[in-house]
Amino acid sequence: MALSAQGWVVRDATVEDAAACAAVYAPYVTGTAISFEEVPPTAEQMAERIAKAQARYAYLVLARADDPATVVGYAYGGPFAARPAYRWSAEASVYVAADARGGGAGRALYEVLVPRLRARGYRRLMAGITVPNEASIGLHRAFGFTQVALYPKVGWKLDAWRDVAWLVLDLVPQDDDPPTEPGV
Repeated sequence: MALSAQGWVVRDATVEDAAACAAVYAPYVTGTAISFEEVPPTAEQMAERIAKAQARYAYLVLARADDPATVVGYAYGGPFAARPAYRWSAEASVYVAADARGGGAGRALYEVLVPRLRARGYRRLMAGITVPNEASIGLHRAFGFTQVALYPKVGWKLDAWRDVAWLVLDLVPQDDDPPTEPGV
């Protein structure tokens, strides 16, 4: 468990956090174009996602220091793409409840997630962000992510075509031969 300077508690997620994570995520699915899912996952589906991410990447939850039992956000790493040659790259995502945004919640999560993925042997961290989303773009840029692509009109959500910006963060300063297998 990590206590950040902003008064947040970050810890590894467990399947017992699934309902809380699903509750944080549902408004993004139903009311925004930030997520391209159309139906919010159930707690059971979220539990499967947590277990899968924890096996090779990381899945973290966030709570306020004065209420550590209440999850108000989460971040995780997962596969960037399915083909084996991509296995040294990971994709990161972060979601924070509306009443916890703007107070360093995303930063607190990434302060733990990014080093964790680096330590697990990942070389690049990718983030796909539906634009416009200045808060998410700002968070990622603050961590050193740079935009490498903009995919125009790749998703249809809330009656409009949506663009997705792709950002990347180099997790290692130079590329020597990668470790035998990341995430283990």
